[in-house]
Amino acid sequence: MLKKIMSGTRQAKRIGQTSLAVNKLAIQMLKSRNRKDDFPERLQHTMQSLGATYIKLGQLIASSPTLFPIEYVEAFQVCLDQTEKLPFSVIEKILQEELGAKLKTKFRYVDPVPLASASIAQVHAAELATGEQVVLKVQKPGVKELLETDFQFLNFSTQLLEMINPKSWKSSVSDIVEEIRNGMIEECDFRQEVDNIEEFARFLESENLEAVTVPTVYREVCTSKVITMERFYGVPLSDSDGIQKITNDPQFALIQALDTWFLSLRKCQLYHADLHAGNVMMLNDGRIGFIDFGIVGRLSDKTWEGLTSLTVCVPAQDFLGLAKALSNIGATKNAIDLDKFAVDLESLWQKVSNDEMLNQSDPDNFWRAMTVDFSAISKRHGIRFPREFTLLLKQFLYFDRYIRVLAPEVSMFDETRMELLEGEL
Repeated sequence: MLKKIMSGTRQAKRIGQTSLAVNKLAIQMLKSRNRKDDFPERLQHTMQSLGATYIKLGQLIASSPTLFPIEYVEAFQVCLDQTEKLPFSVIEKILQEELGAKLKTKFRYVDPVPLASASIAQVHAAELATGEQVVLKVQKPGVKELLETDFQFLNFSTQLLEMINPKSWKSSVSDIVEEIRNGMIEECDFRQEVDNIEEFARFLESENLEAVTVPTVYREVCTSKVITMERFYGVPLSDSDGIQKITNDPQFALIQALDTWFLSLRKCQLYHADLHAGNVMMLNDGRIGFIDFGIVGRLSDKTWEGLTSLTVCVPAQDFLGLAKALSNIGATKNAIDLDKFAVDLESLWQKVSNDEMLNQSDPDNFWRAMTVDFSAISKRHGIRFPREFTLLLKQFLYFDRYIRVLAPEVSMFDETRMELLEGEL
């Protein structure tokens, strides 16, 4: 009973803290003469000050130039940097609670200076008693409870806004918030992440994919809040200068990563669903390393069939086939008029194809415009796409950015990828 009362008190305090921050932002904007110009930066500062949940949302904005206006994408880039680091005394207490005597018997050394600090966890270098160089991913205290409280507040707020002015939303914001919540709560269970890493390792071994690897996990020193895994040395896949120092063929490295990920869509029980620059590395020995399997996707047969249909219909400009493929992937309450849906898709295609200036001068704005229009068309026809499809699209956008940096002549759906997909039909 006392536990419930304390939990309720913390939740009320958190909601009060969030409301105060929002009110403060509103007052600042009312006083500001340049409200529109200042708002992205002021919103970023407010969300950063509120911690884990809102930093994650800020990272989504910063990583999705196809979905958000460029001024917001630029303002929220700071959320992609390391978050405030916790003192080692806090991390050490968690390690002692989680590992007990193993902290002394299994580890020779834990570096008190963190390698990285993110919204949910902090990472420290360490050395096992047997000599292996590892990293410890340690969950920050109270993160899961904080996320639950924040998303209760966000769900209520977005549902209220949609009820007040439903016509103002091009897509269901409450549905988006719920999908983000599910992903972040799943990310808090580190035992699941350990399972994910080992499942992907088995896939790599079964397919003899020696050019790609994942960290070795040391299960005996892993818990729901601590992961102990092999330390990788290398550079992010987005670091073209760093990659040039390791290999003379960065395009080959990119294709290795891309092909492995595409193959995992069908041959593995899961695929990596958070491939931002910090999670795909070129290691010093030339291999590609995938890290951080907190967010993964799993494809249903229905989504797979729709995806393979897309790879055929898009290049052929078969808009009726495209309409059928998208309607098969999405969830719908009513029957869809496929002919009308196909006409709308063709109109969108003509619009973006004819806008060569936007496509060539600012690819991010081009894709943003297309994605927003596509979302509006889909909603108009009563289609809501599942989380697994949304996760897939996000990974395509990440790879699109790597391609522009390392190999602009490579197509996302070139012959190699097409053969790979078609071969599994």
